[in-house]
Amino acid sequence: MRNVQKRAWRCAQKVERSEFLGSHRMDTAEVLLSVLVVVIIIVSLLSNVVVLICFLYNPEIRKQVPGLFNLNLTFCNLLLTVSNMPLTLVGLVSKAQPGGDSFCQIVGFLETFLSTNSMLSMAALSIDRWIAVVFPLRYHSKMRHRDAAFVLGYTWAHSVSFSTVAACLSWVGYHRLYASCTLSNPRASSRTQFVIFTVFFHSFTFLLSFIVLCFTYLKVLKVARFHCKRIDVITMQTLVLLVDIHPSVRQRCLEEQKRRRQRASRKISTFIGTFMICFAPYVITRIVELFPAVPINPHWGIVSKCLAYSKAACDPFVYSLLRHQYKKTCTDIINKMLKRSSLNASERAPQHQGNNLPTAEG
Repeated sequence: MRNVQKRAWRCAQKVERSEFLGSHRMDTAEVLLSVLVVVIIIVSLLSNVVVLICFLYNPEIRKQVPGLFNLNLTFCNLLLTVSNMPLTLVGLVSKAQPGGDSFCQIVGFLETFLSTNSMLSMAALSIDRWIAVVFPLRYHSKMRHRDAAFVLGYTWAHSVSFSTVAACLSWVGYHRLYASCTLSNPRASSRTQFVIFTVFFHSFTFLLSFIVLCFTYLKVLKVARFHCKRIDVITMQTLVLLVDIHPSVRQRCLEEQKRRRQRASRKISTFIGTFMICFAPYVITRIVELFPAVPINPHWGIVSKCLAYSKAACDPFVYSLLRHQYKKTCTDIINKMLKRSSLNASERAPQHQGNNLPTAEG
């Protein structure tokens, strides 16, 4: 009888151990998603730190109004990178909530605040570009540092209000679908209120920012194309007058016209395209999730979250590092570091030679 009980107990232990290992074993998709999160963390951290160094190093960048919006966006991206992304990685690997409920609520509050603030910062940058291009003569009177501070104050108030409401109503916590501490409502009693809040939240963050981006950048594109047409007319008139011009020079002028027309369209499509590609899948998934009858693949939930996180890694390149001013600043910093290291090496060389000289006693 005892032998039978021992065998049954051992079988039960093996079953529990296999179920435990099976529940914690990561499949290929989860391993790839974990690697993707690590890559996003590294790229986002390094690129945003470089933007911050450029801002602190170059006084010209600090004087410009867009620099304040870039600084706010960089701050949000850095904080999101060091606070939320690693915990998502932990939740993805362990398949469990990282930390206690109170800790997860604080992280969820931060995630809601930072994602909202970053979206509104992109909208503020688009408004700044619209004023600079459409109203160039009145830009310095319309967009001063005081006005930029007012816009940033609104973005912070907007972000804090939605985050505070969600935290006070206990609508932030660990969400298994996204392996993250984010907006979540485990209680069925307040489902209707949560649905209304979620729709309002995404309408006044994602949708509002998207409408502002489309309106402002399409206006900028319209003005840019108008100026390109004027330049093209002048160029063609010049080419007609210059009869003896070499065909290769004429061809280069025509190619430059084509590149000029494509450059503005490419920049505008980058601003709006990265916003939509990174945020739209996650927002749409959050809206579809409100309908319990619609099943959502758990891997897709993580993918949409990774796409939203990837915006923090894209923003430094889209808004800062690919611009001439930031490129020049990075080059100056690197040259200064190399020059300093070469000076230190040249100073050490005479000292080393002096130490190797024979003494009088020798």
